Amino acid sequence: MIPFNFEYYKPKTIEEAVDLFNSLKSAGKKPVYYGGGTEIISMARVHNVHMDAVIDIKGIPECNVHEVKDGELIIGSGVTLTEIAELNFFPLLSLTIKRIADHTVQGKITLGGNLMGPIIYKEASLPLMASNSKVIIAGRNGKRKVLVRDIYDKEKGLNPCEMIVQIVVEDKFLNLPYAHVKRTKNEKIDYPLITIVGLKDEKKISFAFSGICEYPFRSPKMEDVLNNNSISVNKRIKKAITNIPGKILNDLNGSSEYRKFMLHTMLKEALLDFQEVE
Repeated sequence: MIPFNFEYYKPKTIEEAVDLFNSLKSAGKKPVYYGGGTEIISMARVHNVHMDAVIDIKGIPECNVHEVKDGELIIGSGVTLTEIAELNFFPLLSLTIKRIADHTVQGKITLGGNLMGPIIYKEASLPLMASNSKVIIAGRNGKRKVLVRDIYDKEKGLNPCEMIVQIVVEDKFLNLPYAHVKRTKNEKIDYPLITIVGLKDEKKISFAFSGICEYPFRSPKMEDVLNNNSISVNKRIKKAITNIPGKILNDLNGSSEYRKFMLHTMLKEALLDFQEVE
């Protein structure tokens, strides 16, 4: 049970949801957009998050779309991880989300909630980053489209009043060769120490990472090094690790040094999946 009172709204359109958010904000309240709500509820119970109002997006048709149309996979932000895995339009995405929480919880977590929730790992973003997927965002100035990897950028990402409507993936990425490597501290299903996904388009492998920094990321510098077949695999990996684009996490799950050690092993495993290890 959440130990404080809040207002609940379930708009039927994107415009209604955005207007609600802005009017509540103008009234001095703290609203949040709500999909599955698993992270919000669990963290609110222990007072790690607080909101004055919840705007439930599950009644908005555009947020529930899940189809391949006109050469694109379109997934609404209110679609659950279970539905994504079962329809399996994008096998790498399906595999990744099957290892987020357990099967029961996957039926409640939405794609938008995983991408923008308060928990830092956001693993569903990794296949979307690797595939250059885009996200449709709605705000008071209408809709805009940005790369998924940019939503975690302070300058290009969402502002507090915007909501994710849909994710769009070009169908050419859906069935490319892929790798998924994950390590947890204890259980098979647990918050990750590190998760890596790779997607191979022709000769180049795109990589995305979670659990290394306080946000998921894709690094062009690391990719350039990892795809450089003129140097040995070990040298590629060591050089890639020096190009991590942020401070490496150092917490109860693992020290920064341990994460670097595990990352070396995991990258070698990922490259092996693509037969890139000498």
